[in-house]
Amino acid sequence: MIRFENIEVTFGDFTAIPQLNLDVKQGEFFTLLGPSGCGKTTALRTLAGFIEPSAGEVYVEGKAVTRLPSDKRHVGMVFQNYALFPGMSVWENIAFGLRVRKEKPAEADRLVRDIARRVDLSEEQLGKNVAELSGGQQQRVAVARALVLQPKILLLDEPLSNLDAKLRHQLRQQLKDLQSEFGITTVYVTHDQDEALAMSDRVAVFNKGVVEQIGTPQSIYDHSATEFVCNFIGDSSRLTPEFVAELNRQSSHPLDPAANSYLRVEKASLEPSGGDAPAVPVAGTVVSKTYHGQHSRYVVRCHGSDIRLLVKEDGGAQPDPGSPTTVYVQPSRVLQYHPETGAALGSRPQEAVRL
Repeated sequence: MIRFENIEVTFGDFTAIPQLNLDVKQGEFFTLLGPSGCGKTTALRTLAGFIEPSAGEVYVEGKAVTRLPSDKRHVGMVFQNYALFPGMSVWENIAFGLRVRKEKPAEADRLVRDIARRVDLSEEQLGKNVAELSGGQQQRVAVARALVLQPKILLLDEPLSNLDAKLRHQLRQQLKDLQSEFGITTVYVTHDQDEALAMSDRVAVFNKGVVEQIGTPQSIYDHSATEFVCNFIGDSSRLTPEFVAELNRQSSHPLDPAANSYLRVEKASLEPSGGDAPAVPVAGTVVSKTYHGQHSRYVVRCHGSDIRLLVKEDGGAQPDPGSPTTVYVQPSRVLQYHPETGAALGSRPQEAVRL
């Protein structure tokens, strides 16, 4: 559906994207994820036609669109601040693109009301000024304005970043539901790892203009291809060589004590876990405990490592700070990286490659 082929983007002497090769499938919810300034929005704007690359080609449905103006690419875009017209009603905002392309008034009205219904905007809201709407309602107006033109591709540039945490959580599911209902190919930009993991079919993790890894949310999380991806996605504990050596002493699963090693917070436990692979017990001391409602967050010091882990509030082991305890770890769940290159040690999934 979408292909970036050897795309390079420069601004004067600065190279924002040195070489981007990326494919997005038809109907996919594909997320560009990374910290501020990593090149993800630049890639999105290149696809939209707002930025012309200095090298390479962008293809949509097999056709090169690199030199086409943005209004000829059949893409709809929702901006970070929504870019709604404050002096217009909701109806007028949604209909703006239809008027630009000189749609007949009766057909424009039908299309506006149909898309408003599908994004859960009422007849009453259509007559209101956009300034009278909540942040979530304004977001739906921005999405409706993009979708009413029936684009082949929907581009979303951090559309939830200006909302509070509760509304953000609620609306990300609504966005995903809308995308599934319309079946439209969607490219989403965010720096929020939780959004990326919860909403995406696949994710590309950017770092300084380079894609470090492409894969499903689960493969990105469980099999992070580089040390950068491991640290950017989720929460992990850095393991000392002494901790790794203790795991090796008790296990037949060999780990490299010289590698940079990490353990996801949910991969450690204060109780033996079931499953095929036995967990290795490692003695330690509770450093801290913080209560978070459904779970408590622990830090346990073992062999020089501060192991962060989560314990559900269901009556299990709940040791107090300062008391001895045992952390259980399956060595196969430890993520290890070359100390110089940052590349993952061992086998990696097919898509887990640095481009």
